[in-house]
Amino acid sequence: MSFDFNADDIFEMAEQLERNGAKFYRDASGNVTDPQSKKFLIQLAQMEEQHEKTFQAMRAGLNEKEKAATVFDPEHEAVLYLRALADTRVFFQKTIDLKSMKEILKAAIEAEKDSIVFYLGMKEVVPEGLGKNRVDGIIKEEMGHIRLLSKVLVTEK
Repeated sequence: MSFDFNADDIFEMAEQLERNGAKFYRDASGNVTDPQSKKFLIQLAQMEEQHEKTFQAMRAGLNEKEKAATVFDPEHEAVLYLRALADTRVFFQKTIDLKSMKEILKAAIEAEKDSIVFYLGMKEVVPEGLGKNRVDGIIKEEMGHIRLLSKVLVTEK
């Protein structure tokens, strides 16, 4: 079965990815010993939480057409599929040395890049009239994280 998704579906997934990212950073902060690294990771978790709120606000601004179901789905299988993807795709299924700040940052950059590639792919399954252009807002937010993480990684010992 093939699905077209709408912008609402993609924003729901983006919110879940941000929750997963916040959990990743909080978990990582519990494994590092350097107080500055710990503080930075907590700040990243808070940024992910803020991104989730940003995506919630963007989602709330969608029009009815951008929220309209694209298929008859009384069991909400499409949403379950998206949630499963969000829960496994980006911040999981990787072995990361959570005691090394450098490795945490590399993994975080990789995860952000993976999420951008994922959203670019998802953008292709959102028809023009169902909010395809709105997915660009998600991608732009994720690109900001890559810039920040890369800047810190360059200064990491």
